[in-house]
Amino acid sequence: MSEQTATRARALGTRWLGVGLAAVISVVTLGLGLTGRLNLYISPESVWFACAAAAVTLAGAIWSCTLPLGEEGDHGHDHGPAAAVVDDTEGREVPASSRRTLGAVAAVTGGVIASGVVVAGLILPPASLSVELAMSRAGEQSALFVGADTVALGVADTSTFGVGDWASVFSAATNTAAYDGAAVTLRGFVTPGESGDGVNLTRLVITHCVIDAQTAVLPVDVKADEYATGQWVEITGTVRADADGKLRIEPTDVVAIDEPGDPYEY
Repeated sequence: MSEQTATRARALGTRWLGVGLAAVISVVTLGLGLTGRLNLYISPESVWFACAAAAVTLAGAIWSCTLPLGEEGDHGHDHGPAAAVVDDTEGREVPASSRRTLGAVAAVTGGVIASGVVVAGLILPPASLSVELAMSRAGEQSALFVGADTVALGVADTSTFGVGDWASVFSAATNTAAYDGAAVTLRGFVTPGESGDGVNLTRLVITHCVIDAQTAVLPVDVKADEYATGQWVEITGTVRADADGKLRIEPTDVVAIDEPGDPYEY
């Protein structure tokens, strides 16, 4: 391979790792935003910001492509002849050629990994977080479901509560009798109950993006074998307080439904 060909290949690789990947990620982000599927990854409140950032990044990437190939690596000054570097751990000098080889290997490896991630984002269809993930995170202590005050929750209009709101009440309320008899209509998917007799109505609640997803569960008086784990249902019923103070949902109607377009609560 001639020196000119090698230089061009390095310039193409540099442009792909920088401008190319940024452009592809921007296109994917804008595509998901326009089709309403970006909500599967981030909170709806952040969609506009992500799309705006993607548009700016894409415009910058397109403008960068007007530069002559290889010019992005020209800093406008000469670093001088390559020098050896002392390895502090061994006290030996590392030749400049070895450093270049190690750098090339690292760049290629990083490029392959980054490209694989981006290509996967293009090929794989958007999907919501799995039921298995929700079950694995169930019961984890988190800021979402601890420390709630019954006074603050008691003054709220419970008719607007979702699964996450009710999960906070179920886990933290000290006066559960105040919620006995509250009517609910909730959507979520079925997961096994703790006792094995009933099931849990479950939703994933996210604050900013799917990385911080937390599981909200509500015990429901439904036979465990009536609905498969992961089946989405709409439950109409009443909140009931047991003699020991525990809350549960007593359903009057349970209807199997398809997974909604936006499967999370916020």
